[in-house]
Amino acid sequence: GYEVLSELPKERHESPMLSLDKTKERSRLKEFLGSHKAVISWKMDGLTIVLTYRNGELYKAVTRGNGEVGEVITNNAKVFQNVPLTIPISEAFEVRGEGVISWKNFDTINADLDDAYSHPRNLAAGSVRKLDASEAQKRMLEFWAFDLVSDSLESGSKHAQQQLLARCGFSVVPYLYLPSSSTAHDLELAISSMQPAKFEYPVD
Repeated sequence: GYEVLSELPKERHESPMLSLDKTKERSRLKEFLGSHKAVISWKMDGLTIVLTYRNGELYKAVTRGNGEVGEVITNNAKVFQNVPLTIPISEAFEVRGEGVISWKNFDTINADLDDAYSHPRNLAAGSVRKLDASEAQKRMLEFWAFDLVSDSLESGSKHAQQQLLARCGFSVVPYLYLPSSSTAHDLELAISSMQPAKFEYPVD
């Protein structure tokens, strides 16, 4: 019952996916946050995907591509292990997330492949773009939401948006919430608690 495509159609994003400023300096992060509330989350390492829902049902899924134009992978998104096919919101709904494969599943899949992959990111990127959804299903892909594009549905804060995504059935990229009363020491402890070697998924 799976549709097999001859190619993946391309589509322009309604909201371009631009690159963000990056830093690996904790002092720069503290300076940026100041006395504001903050949500600190992992940057999971896979393939960014945009899901669009209409009338509470998954309508389409598109890869990031070059940020302006991506590839439509709706059939494959439907066989991800944790993509909700329906949500309890009827308004137009758009969410961004990362298509990833856990370290554990990566090792399991790699063991059965003739040409092993060097990293889960490469396996996820290739699996997300399979032309046969039944083949994509075998790769145990997961979608972890990190951004509610339709933020008018919850304009209060990034924290409130993450909570809304969780209520709608999405797996949300794990995060730590720091209230405005947080000190530089609190931020340091939060960052130190995030240890990539102990996280179940690849991060960058």
